[in-house]
This record gives sequence, structure tokens and C-alpha cells, in this order.
Amino acid sequence: MRLDPTDQQLINHFQRHLPVCERPYLDISRQLDMSEQEVIERLQSLQSRNVISRVGPVFEHSRAGASLLAAVAAPHEQVDQVAARINRAPGVNHNYAREHDYNLWFVMTAPDNEQLDERLDTLENHLKLPMLRLPMVEGYHIDLAFDIDWEALT
Repeated sequence: MRLDPTDQQLINHFQRHLPVCERPYLDISRQLDMSEQEVIERLQSLQSRNVISRVGPVFEHSRAGASLLAAVAAPHEQVDQVAARINRAPGVNHNYAREHDYNLWFVMTAPDNEQLDERLDTLENHLKLPMLRLPMVEGYHIDLAFDIDWEALT
């Protein structure tokens, strides 16, 4: 799949420098000399083609509420259905399969620990599956951006 130079610039620059403002797409559009709507449409197109998975900030979660890594032991034949149910739960922002007895791992967030516990309890009761709750002991910063050599891809 070939991406034009504007799509490449959107990916390269804004994966680390997404503007923090009321209208980030408008700010991006001004930097790239295009309309805000074109920026939105390009990002939607990149997402629909699975070039990018999401557009949004990554922030220090402990400053914005509560979060927890959790894992569920889903029967192998039900992994897709269980994953879909987890994804519909409020506050879930990652969900991925692992090769382990606890084979679906996800991060859930909430405004505070009380609501986080309520959300996890509700989900666990609905799923009727064993759930591990793994609170963060120490945080690490992982740079999720990638330097892409577009020339090497052609």
C-alpha cells in the first residue's frame, strides 16, 4: 500500500506531536495547509485501511483517574466473543490476546478507584470467568511512535 507524502507527514510528525488544544485537527490542517475536514478524512481513511489503529493522546493515567491491567481466562472457542464483550465495557482502552491460561488482557480506566472496582466487578459478573486484577506497582514510559523510512518501503 502506497501512502502519499501528506499521509506520510501525518503519520511521522503527529504520532509524537498531536496538538493539545480544543481543535487539534484544525491546528494540524493549518500546519499542512489543508482543510480541517481533509485532515479528519485522511485520518479516518488511514484507520479504515489499518495503517493506524487509533488517533488520540497517551497520558499519565494516574493523573486522570484510576486504571488497572486485568486478565481473563476465556475458553479458546469463545475468545472473540469474550474480547468483544470486554471491548464494550466502559473504560477499556486496550485488549489483546496472549498465550496463557489468562488469555485476554486489557486495561480499564475510571475516574476513581471506587468506580474502577465497580466496572471490573460488573464485567467479571457478566463474563462469569476468572479475572486477575494487576495494579501497577511502578510505571515506565514507552515511546509508542516509530520512525518510518518511507524510501525503504517503496
